[in-house]
Amino acid sequence: MSSIDIARESVAREALRYVRDGYVVGVGTGSTAMVFLRELHRSIINGAISNVLLVPTSTETEIEIVRLGLADLLRYPWQVDHIDIAIDGADEVDRKKNLIKGGGAALTREKVIDYWAREFVVIVDESKVFDSIPSKHPIPIEVIPFAWSIIKARLKELGGTAELRFGGGKRGPIVTDNGNYIIDYMPGTVTNIEDLERVIKEMPGVVEVGVFSGRRVSRVIIGRADGSVITMD
Repeated sequence: MSSIDIARESVAREALRYVRDGYVVGVGTGSTAMVFLRELHRSIINGAISNVLLVPTSTETEIEIVRLGLADLLRYPWQVDHIDIAIDGADEVDRKKNLIKGGGAALTREKVIDYWAREFVVIVDESKVFDSIPSKHPIPIEVIPFAWSIIKARLKELGGTAELRFGGGKRGPIVTDNGNYIIDYMPGTVTNIEDLERVIKEMPGVVEVGVFSGRRVSRVIIGRADGSVITMD
């Protein structure tokens, strides 16, 4: 098992400590969130956790819930009146718990569920923690197809690079679960990531920005290669 796999399993198990019987759980998207979902599945099967409902943040997560045999626990946002806890990963985290999310193109649904939850727990391995963000990963921006070229040009006016996202296995741009495109934006110097998010969101045609405010994050659980974890509250 690789050091990253060890770290992911350790944070997934630690996150289970915050899930209670009867909870409505928002389940995140991405590799670390899938490890958590599999750990949650084991806890449900062995009876350690019971009577939970699962709200997915993407089609990927929904499919995995069904694949694990938990379809009867699957709920959509309109089928619940609250979410007790959302547990999700991140592409990058800074020391103030601000996040970059959207590497899997699910940022809009993730933000809807994560921000709605009474408690929002982020699980990452230590390679995702940086002094400032964005660092290695660009900021994903979900845009309506009609406006992508205009938004790309406006982002470049702000400084930095902006590229429409393409992916393997499909011709043309990546299409989100909401039928939109993704622009990956790497800005120049960033003095305040939340101010930058606000400026981008004000552009007509932008659906959502993959900057998640640390003020909305309850805690970040960070896994290390030796299997230990540290928590930022």
